[in-house]
This record gives sequence, structure tokens and C-alpha cells, in this order.
Amino acid sequence: MSFELEGPVLEGRLVRLEPLEHRHAAELAVAAEEHRGTYAYTWVPRAHEAGDYVDAQLARAATGRVAPYAQVSLVSGRAVGATAYLDPRSWWNEDRLDAVEVGFTWLAGSAQGTGVNAEAKYLLFRHAFEQWGVSRVDLKTDARNSRSRAAIESVGARFEGVLRNWSRSWAPGEEGRLRDSAVFSITDREWPECRVRLEERVARFRARTT
Repeated sequence: MSFELEGPVLEGRLVRLEPLEHRHAAELAVAAEEHRGTYAYTWVPRAHEAGDYVDAQLARAATGRVAPYAQVSLVSGRAVGATAYLDPRSWWNEDRLDAVEVGFTWLAGSAQGTGVNAEAKYLLFRHAFEQWGVSRVDLKTDARNSRSRAAIESVGARFEGVLRNWSRSWAPGEEGRLRDSAVFSITDREWPECRVRLEERVARFRARTT
């Protein structure tokens, strides 16, 4: 028996990560259409595709290889984006998780720069390292996506390199093509320092909302 991903509800002060369900589709449809200028390399559904998007992620969840989430803003009470755990790896004991990726992440334009991303990553990293006991967390993005790369580095992940022709491209007009993926990670040894930095960063965002 291999480790199967099943993400619990993770709640902070700015965001609550809820396991993705069909009830989130309508709010995700609105969120996805707010401002699409930052989605050039990211899989974000159009409003009419939100139901199919949820179906696709739930189908992945059924394999035990993906644990998708809706990102719910605690300010508005609405789903403002999505994220997920994926690609669980066990190297010796198949019942123990050694590494996992955080990905399939996107946020509505109004939620970007509000601390939601920072706190969501904090919650995901903390659960992975402190509950599952992983040795590393991976993050990947299209190597051309400078905005996403900067966001990943801002939460404390270290750049490891570029894997060429690594995964499918989500860029418009590139259906059937592969992309180069920029790879980042945080290890268990780095997590304590990363945790402190993320807590301080999230605290600054929280102070702005009080």
C-alpha cells in the first residue's frame, strides 16, 4: 500500500484551505475572471470551465496522487483560488511520505498581494513537514513565468534548476507542447528558518487587515 494524499482543512487568519468540492465551482468561476493578465502560463479555468476544472481535479484526487484545495478568503468568505498537494513520493517505506509537491496554484487578481498566498503556503508547508514528516517540498512553474518564480522564492523556496521538456504547457496556443519547468524546494533542515520568515511575513499582512 502506497501513501495516498488526503489533505485536511487548513485554516489561518487570512485564508482557509478547504478540500475542493463542486460547491466551490461558482465562486471559482467568478475569481478566475477577475483579472487574467497574470495567468499566461498557469492552468486557470474560464468561468464556463469551472465545473469541468473541479471534475478534473477530483478525478486526480481519486487516484490518491493529488489533494486539491479551494483557497477561501476569510475576509470575504469566498473561494478566491485553488492550490494542491501532488506527486507524493516514498523512497523506502511506502506507507511513509518522504516528499510532496505544492502546485496547481492560482489566485484571483483581488487576492494577489494580500498575504493569502504566503499564508496558504505556510499552512501547506507546515502540515507537510510537521504532520507528514516529509524531507522536502517541491514547487515547479513554467521557466518563463517570472512572476510565479518570484512568488515561489518569496515564500522561502530555493531554486534548484530547470528541467527541460518536463511537463505539459498551459500557455495559450501551446496545446500538445511541453514546457521547461523551473524547480524549487524546501528541505526539512531549512523548514525551521523558513517557518519563522513566513510567520513574520504573514504577520505583516495580518496587521494591515486589523
